[in-house]
Amino acid sequence: MKAMILAAGKGTRVRPITYTIPKPMIPILQKPVMEFLLELLKEHGFDEIMVNVSHLAKEIEDYFRDGQRFGVQIGYSFEGRIADGELLGEAIGSAGGMKRIQDFNPFFDDTFVVLCGDALIDLDLTEAVKWHREKGAIATIIMKTVPREEVSSYGVVVTDETGRIQTFQEKPSVEEALSNTINTGIYIFEPEILDYIPSGQEFDIGADLFPKLVEMGAAFYGLPMEFEWVDIGKVPDYWHAIRSVLKGEVKNVSVPGKQVKPGIYTGLNVSVNWDKVNITGPVYIGSMTCIEDGATIIGPSMIGQNCRVCSGATVDNSVIFDYSRLGAGARLADKLVFGRYCVDKTGATIDVQAASLDWLITDTRSEIPTTPSAERKAIAQLLNNK
Repeated sequence: MKAMILAAGKGTRVRPITYTIPKPMIPILQKPVMEFLLELLKEHGFDEIMVNVSHLAKEIEDYFRDGQRFGVQIGYSFEGRIADGELLGEAIGSAGGMKRIQDFNPFFDDTFVVLCGDALIDLDLTEAVKWHREKGAIATIIMKTVPREEVSSYGVVVTDETGRIQTFQEKPSVEEALSNTINTGIYIFEPEILDYIPSGQEFDIGADLFPKLVEMGAAFYGLPMEFEWVDIGKVPDYWHAIRSVLKGEVKNVSVPGKQVKPGIYTGLNVSVNWDKVNITGPVYIGSMTCIEDGATIIGPSMIGQNCRVCSGATVDNSVIFDYSRLGAGARLADKLVFGRYCVDKTGATIDVQAASLDWLITDTRSEIPTTPSAERKAIAQLLNNK
């Protein structure tokens, strides 16, 4: 069976992570989110998978290759061009990406599934496809019910009693929302759907194709299902995903490494004297990371590989990416550290280099910073209190 993973977007709402990592490659405890999608597809018999790529395409292609080591076949459709010797990504929309593949050579020849490449899901795709076929649908959206106060973050779907889709609302206010059933970005299509997508132009599934199907009165359905779904559309969503995995709330994702103490997991060759640190789980510490005596880590927190948490530093409910060095004055609560950026859980970002805080948060591969001045210490205090 055939499927497509949408992986061409720039992931602007997940910056600064997506400056250097495409959204499908964002790690969930050392494993790219798209790898979980491949495992799910394979489990349900989808073993021929096209992936449209654009932004940082090479990162995706180099990791997944032809899919052989994941037990599937993968092909890539690059959206972009070379200009002045530079490879430029130019995404053509989710539906445009589907059409480009089909125009090149008809690939979608039976019922197929399309997944957004930036979500953790645990869905019975086999049951969903069965329902879709029984309805005689040309398109089916997999839907999920969310608390009403969260509807403004999603596309709301309104169906009749048979499941046929009547209308959409894109991120409505809580007061204006006609339902609290939302679009999860998981779709089931028949090949005929490609007939309604124009060639050679930008065209989106949600914004362009779906309203067209409603207007036509097509056999277009929404299927509400109960399943684990952790969307990584924004930095706070990523925060939630890591916390959920560490707390054991996502069934198909386990904490990697070895459990050395209750709720504390480590990768290979972690340097830490357990009698001289204060660590409260759930916590994951990546391989070749050093936790110095006197450091404090309070879960749920993730420390990546090749990091150093210096004596006197505190990591509380935070996510620290690989190769991060946290100086002795660091007090990070509800923060995400990615390279030269420190992000709070609302998405507000500080460039630690521009703010002269690179002595406090820096790359472990850099020279050890000099002792900070009183002025820098004051700036650090502002960061810690933010």
